[in-house]
Amino acid sequence: MGAKPRSLSGIKPTGTPHLGNYLGMIKPAIQMQQTHETFYFIADYHALTSTHDPNQLRENAYDLTAIFAALGMDFENHAFFRQSDIPEVTELTWILSCITPKGLMERAHAFKDAISKKQEVNMGLFSYPVLMACDILIYDSNFVPVGQDQRQHLEITRDLAIRFNHLFGEAFVIPEAIIQKDVATIPGLDGRKMSKSYGNVVPLMAPEKQFRKAIMKITTDSKTVEEPKDPDTCNVFALYKCFSTETDQKELASRYRAGGMGYGEAKQLCFEALNAELREPRENYQNIRKDLPQLDGILESGRDKARAIAMQVTERVRAKVGL
Repeated sequence: MGAKPRSLSGIKPTGTPHLGNYLGMIKPAIQMQQTHETFYFIADYHALTSTHDPNQLRENAYDLTAIFAALGMDFENHAFFRQSDIPEVTELTWILSCITPKGLMERAHAFKDAISKKQEVNMGLFSYPVLMACDILIYDSNFVPVGQDQRQHLEITRDLAIRFNHLFGEAFVIPEAIIQKDVATIPGLDGRKMSKSYGNVVPLMAPEKQFRKAIMKITTDSKTVEEPKDPDTCNVFALYKCFSTETDQKELASRYRAGGMGYGEAKQLCFEALNAELREPRENYQNIRKDLPQLDGILESGRDKARAIAMQVTERVRAKVGL
């Protein structure tokens, strides 16, 4: 355990990350390195519950690695790795499954959601909170940043760790949630929440032309150039806010209210603000993404850091249960 507390997050490799993922998870994850020892893993075991295309899964894992590299993750002092490179996590999942009540799994959101939509439920989906608990516990994680929607999974993790420690003696660090309260809902191109399932996303590392084209497509009302506009209800302004200073926001908001500015100009200003932050990472990304040996090197060094801890924790647990 280093001087900094350890924080752990997993990212599912399901498709190309978009601006919503960047603002909600990736950017805060990079910033967190200043205060925590961070462990980030590509949740490829989790992805198997819904993704059955092996090439896509591999490509998505490389995409994520290249994105974190392009945004300046410090791989020397932090770990970035594939979940599936740590075989101990599945062993621990079986051990924890043996003390997990079935009723606890039936109360999990993802399972209840699938049942309510009459979707077929595989055992992976049903028991995935146990795998998620092991992802956290196997690295002696002190903190887990979670959105409100994942809060329940962390409660389950804590319950299982406490239950195990009670039955067999202290083996697990009990993790705490860092609840990300102020993650704004990032509006998509149609004004709904930005989400792959709505097809309204701005891809994070898209080439500049494609990036600008997406922003120009953002839905607005039909007010003319002369009419005053309301920045508080405008999707373009909501996105601009995430990439600009307070002074710039106030200035643009007063231009909206004064009238005389069309949405085309607002979109151009929005594009410029986003592009200023993402131009350099985008160029870095294009270079790193082609360099598979470099990406493999990043994942291997992350694997070695993570696995050293995973093996210690698994040994501790095996000794407690009598294996």
